[in-house]
Amino acid sequence: MEKTAKNHGHATASRKAYTRKWTFLAVFVLVFFFSYSMLESMGLSPELAPEVAREAPRLAATALNALPVTSPTRILIPKLDREAQVKNPTSIDVATLDAALLSGVVRYPTSAKLGEEGNVVLFGHSSYLPVVNNASYKAFNGIQDLRKGDRITVEGNGQAYVYAVDKVYTADASEDAIPLSTVGRTLTLVTCDSFASKQDRFVVTATLVESYPLAN
Repeated sequence: MEKTAKNHGHATASRKAYTRKWTFLAVFVLVFFFSYSMLESMGLSPELAPEVAREAPRLAATALNALPVTSPTRILIPKLDREAQVKNPTSIDVATLDAALLSGVVRYPTSAKLGEEGNVVLFGHSSYLPVVNNASYKAFNGIQDLRKGDRITVEGNGQAYVYAVDKVYTADASEDAIPLSTVGRTLTLVTCDSFASKQDRFVVTATLVESYPLAN
């Protein structure tokens, strides 16, 4: 009988300790969330994860209505794993433009600059001939495979300008003109027709969605 009473006493004590433990945890959770909510409302809450800090440069995006205006110097197309230097000739003479295309992508001189209202028009070669070794001749290889929403980044003077693809289509070079004046800030990529028929060129149009300063 005495042993049974002792066991009963131990069981009762265990139940009380178990109940106290969960009561304490429940109170602790309530106090924690109440305290965090108060800190959050005052803007004093701590960073929750190191990943947030690593994203800081992208969070400090430049307002699209206050962008610096600059000439493009480099283009990156992540989906195609492509990047190329961008040249900015001042003459629209065909020979001048062809010469610039030998060493990179070319911004059409009278089109908009980065950050300006209007259309930034970039021409680039595309060639699938195995004997062609100059990477500039393949700068725009595969742009016809881009899809709506794909990102294209154009850099200039320490600033990145990110565009989202709107449309990809085939144009007749002898009939379809590329508009230089557009509403908003747009980007157009056009394949040069030096290695293909003038009746066959690919065009990609995109809209500016983000801009941020490049890390030093």
